[in-house]
Order: sequence, then structure tokens, then C-alpha cells
Amino acid sequence: MKRRDFISITGTTAAGTLITAPVQGFAKSSAAKKRLVLVGTGDRGSGFWGKTVLQNYGDIVEFVGLCDINPGRAAYAKERMGTNCPVFTDFDEMMKAVKPDMVIVTTVDATHHHFIVKALEYGAEVLTEKPMTTDEVKMKQILDAEKKSGIPVKVGFNYRYGTIFTELKKLLASHRVGTVTSVDFHWYLNVFHGAAYFRRWHGQRDKSGTLLLHKASHHFDLLNWMIDSDPVEVSALGMLEHYGKNNSFRGGKCRGCQHKEKCKFFWDITKEPNMMKLYVENEHQDGYIRDNCLWRENIDIFDKMAVQIKYANGVSVSYSLTTYSPYEGWRIAFNGMAGRIDASEGIPWGKANSIDQANLHTQEMSQNFSGSAPDREEIMVADNFGSYEIMKIPVSKGGHGGGDVVLQDKIFRNPNMADPYKHAAGSRDGAMACLIGIAARKSIDEGRTVKIEELTDLIPSVNRG
Repeated sequence: MKRRDFISITGTTAAGTLITAPVQGFAKSSAAKKRLVLVGTGDRGSGFWGKTVLQNYGDIVEFVGLCDINPGRAAYAKERMGTNCPVFTDFDEMMKAVKPDMVIVTTVDATHHHFIVKALEYGAEVLTEKPMTTDEVKMKQILDAEKKSGIPVKVGFNYRYGTIFTELKKLLASHRVGTVTSVDFHWYLNVFHGAAYFRRWHGQRDKSGTLLLHKASHHFDLLNWMIDSDPVEVSALGMLEHYGKNNSFRGGKCRGCQHKEKCKFFWDITKEPNMMKLYVENEHQDGYIRDNCLWRENIDIFDKMAVQIKYANGVSVSYSLTTYSPYEGWRIAFNGMAGRIDASEGIPWGKANSIDQANLHTQEMSQNFSGSAPDREEIMVADNFGSYEIMKIPVSKGGHGGGDVVLQDKIFRNPNMADPYKHAAGSRDGAMACLIGIAARKSIDEGRTVKIEELTDLIPSVNRG
């Protein structure tokens, strides 16, 4: 399915009135291009927020600066993106030199707050990758800076815009199964995608905040948005029982590892030209190893997580995240007074899905999809007394359930597009998603239930509105 075809579908059949006019109907702007800078030029930054943005919106935006602590990585990012802008290793120097309209933050998670706050102080718009931050202290700094500047922070929660999640939101908003009382939500990372987090900086909690922040904030935001309420209480269990020190052998990095013949998780980065140019060729500059051993003993995040969430409107949620599944996907069920809604994605049996699990995440991140995949996903809506319907939802091969395209259109092409289901996410959305992860981490560490009010002066809302 082509990008424009997908936009048309999501605007009419799948997403209701999310988009009231197709993107191709917008004329080229006669005004000066919006001036963007990117801080953090890793794969996600230089790819999705760099190259992809220029490919799709180069008529209305331009990059005027790239910043990274690693000058070699920034230089290659410039080449990869196809831009002629200057590169910097000092953020303040960049901001003073180029005076951008918008700062896109894609650095290590634990440093997001630093650049968000500084960008606001310079008077620039801010778009940050999820998670917005990794602890409650940094979160308050962001919220205080936003309030002082009067400039709203945007958070890149792309899953909200996916076709199937939009349809679920519509069903819940219409009270199709009555008052929702509980939700079961389970996310599965396959052994290729899940293992990747443990090779990278994400394996240290002082950088990622654990996957309860880096990964699960996606999912917590979806819950907050679909349930339309704020969390008030969190209890969690988590362990590191598969990766890290749990293996009987370990090496320095995958390249040249003496154990590669017997390690099922061996990854040959030398076969990935982009990874080689972006990371390996620049290791000497900052010491960051992209193909690190996922059995190294300093990994201190959880690889198995189960979270119970109580919401202000009385809904209870049971959530889990698995990082070593044979397949990539998720299941969700909403239990209501009058029925139940079930949905899933990526579950391989019974579906014509032949995309190789090893390449699934790579394709999503690159926006370069190949192989066969279902063009419809199913939502089952069952009434308590007998009847049920199976809804066939058009899906796209676009990243994050088709949400990537619509998110970027909303940010860059048509920020004023109709948004009746409130897909666009701001700082409060980012904070509430983070607060669940922070509370869950604290619950695991301290062995107790954690109330959201312990962490913030934000008052949970019964209805987000």
C-alpha cells in the first residue's frame, strides 16, 4: 500500500474524522521553510526523524543543524539524511549559531530533559522522542520549563495514530461494550527485537530508565489515551532472568566473539552497512559499542515485567512485557459491563504473515517494508448475551501500525488537522506515561504499591477530556 493510499484510508474508513482532507490536497507553502535541528544522530534520529522527514516534507522544512557528542556519527548522519547543514558537538553553540524554529530530541533517554529544557529557554518548539524522560525530578524540570516558556512540548507517541488503535479508541468512546471495568494488555518482543535493547545503552537503567520507560511508555500512553483517564496507583513485578549475567558464557562484543558458533543471539553487524558507518566506524570517538554482548554482567534492567494499574475512573489494567518471545506482537482485551473487545496484532497463526521475524523490526524502523503481511486486522466485539461481530480493519505496512506517517503529517504538514480523538500528545501525556513506568520501577525495587501522587503534583483526572 502506498503512503498516500494509506492516508486516504485512515482518514475515511479506519480513523473516522482524524484527517478531514487527504495530504495531497495541501498546496506547497510559499512561506520560508521551517528550520529544524536534531540533537542525537543515532539510527532513530538520523533515520525516522531525519532522512524520512526530509524525504516527505523537504518542501516545507529544512535541517539547519545536527548535534551529537560523537562528531563522526553526526557527520555520517548528515550524509545519510542528504542535508548540507552544519554539525555540532555543543548544543548551545548550535542554538546560538542557527536559531532554529524546532528542536527534535532523540538522544539517550536520560538526557532528554536537558535538551528539552534548554530548547525551551532558547524559545524553540520541541519535539521529543518517547519516553519524555526517565524520572520524576527530570519530569518536573520539563514541566516547569514548559510553563515558564509558554511553548507546548510535543511527544512522539506514534502508536496512537495506528489504524487499529484508532478504531479501538472509537469503539470505547462510543461505549460499544458499556462502561469498561478492566483491561488485559500483553506485549511480546521477539528474540531479535527484544535482544537488541540488551546490546545497546538501553541495558543500563541510568540511561534508559529500564524498558518500563523506554519501551513500555508507548504502551502506557496507549492505555491512558484509550481508557481516557489517568493512573492513580501502580504495583509491579520485574526480574532479569534471561539476559545479562544469566548466561553461562559472555564475550566483549559480537564482532570477533569466540562464542559466536554456539550463541543463538549472535548478530553480525558487519553485514549492516548503515550500522557500520553510524556506529562501528565512530567507536573510537566515544567508546559506544552497538553490538555489545547481551550477556554482560553490568546489565541492570528487567527482561520480564508485569504491571497492575488502577485508574482514577476505576478501571484496572493487567499489563505485561516479554523480551524474548518467538514472535513480535500484542494482545489487548477491554472488559465492559455490556461485553468485551478483543484485538491483537502480529500473532502468527491463522494469518498470512510471512515477514521474517529477524527482519521485522528493521523494516519498521527503516520504513522499507517487504514480504507479505495481512492487509486487514481483526477486532472482535462480543455482547454479554450472545451476539458478536468481527471487524476487518485495513492496516498499512507503515511503521507502528501505520501511525508513523500520520504522526509526521500532523507535526509537519498539517498541524491544524482535525483531531477529534486527541491523537496529538503533549507534555502531560508524556508525563503520565512516564509516571506509570517510574512507579512500576519503584514498586519492583521497593516491593510495594506506589501511588502516582507520591511522584508528582499533577492531579490525576477521572476523565482526560
